[in-house]
Amino acid sequence: MAGFVGNVVEWYDFAVYGYLAGVIAPVFFPSGNPTAALIGTYGIFAAGFLMRPLGAAVFGWFGDIFGRARTMQISVTMMALPTLLLGMLPSYEQAGMLAPALLVLVRLIQGLSVGGEFSSSATYLVETAPKGKRGLTGSWANIGSMTGSLLGVGAAALVTNAFDAQTLDDWAWRLPFLGGAILGIAAISIRSTLHNSERFRRHHEAREETSPLLQAFTTNRRETLLALAFASSYGTCYYIAFVYLPEWLSAEELMSRGTALLINTGMMLLVIPAMPLFAIIGDRWVRRRTWIALSLLLLAIVAWPLYAWMLDSGGSLTAVIAAHALAFLLLAVPLGSAPALFVELFPESDRLSGYSVAFNLGLGVFGGLTPMIAASLIATTGVLTAPAVYLAITASIAVVALMLMPDRSREPLR
Repeated sequence: MAGFVGNVVEWYDFAVYGYLAGVIAPVFFPSGNPTAALIGTYGIFAAGFLMRPLGAAVFGWFGDIFGRARTMQISVTMMALPTLLLGMLPSYEQAGMLAPALLVLVRLIQGLSVGGEFSSSATYLVETAPKGKRGLTGSWANIGSMTGSLLGVGAAALVTNAFDAQTLDDWAWRLPFLGGAILGIAAISIRSTLHNSERFRRHHEAREETSPLLQAFTTNRRETLLALAFASSYGTCYYIAFVYLPEWLSAEELMSRGTALLINTGMMLLVIPAMPLFAIIGDRWVRRRTWIALSLLLLAIVAWPLYAWMLDSGGSLTAVIAAHALAFLLLAVPLGSAPALFVELFPESDRLSGYSVAFNLGLGVFGGLTPMIAASLIATTGVLTAPAVYLAITASIAVVALMLMPDRSREPLR
């Protein structure tokens, strides 16, 4: 529950902010003030792209030195309190330039905490997992992420439909953030009793003075680079399917954006139970690295046919739902099993540093650029299925990175 709930808070806030961005922007960045708009533009950019890798380095180092439990307590607090503050910030009309400056500051703090939350909780989950259940236990980190996203979209949709446009603009947009703060306080309470695992305490007593961040890029450089290659390519696959696909369907006039988003959101309900079930397969029957590689190899093979089918059908509901279901189920394998794979790759001494930096650079930066790259490929080549080709290539790169990794899914953690 402690590993799960922090990711719920993190992705709840992410979803609410993204969904209500159009409502929030005029409150803090009036169009008539270019300076305020500039602060907003660069502030949100910094929060998303600069602070996440920085948070990964800071929290990774901190967690390797002082323990995963304390890191998780700090990261969830740094996510929950700014969420509360965001719901209470003054508008531009009330505070002038102070309003956008405070919003940027809040998002910067949250961006920093995002860099440490997922990898810290996944590491703690896997390190404390019962024997033979590292994949299943680690999958709860991504179950939390998906659950938070669904709750965030639901909360934003609820206030959007429950209040008229004027009321929403005036004050109702604040309600989902205040509700998220209640969720965050519950997460802080749950994590307040966490303690470091026995294995970490033994390691900490015998650890050397070498910086874990330095060790991740020197002694264990190969593991860090392979983790980065895998996270970047698998993250790209995730963003194409989960984020860009509804936009592609809308842009090619195959389906309305609202319908595409509804299907996309509904498919998350399919993925949530699939992740732990598929993780059990990696724990019991098929070695984890092979299981993830098989799913991504199959995704590379079916990517173009699925896109072509959706185009040829003119965006028929059957084709779109079937394509979503197959792509999402194939990605449920790495979503469920990858947390354990990353943790098993690194030794105890620099595990969180190597995992955090590789994961956040890969998924946060390279993966985050995916929608822009996919749209640019269509504009440049004129090929409407270019995102499918990009998906197939990146899935294949992920398979190659996996094959170069050692498979430690049946061995004790180092």
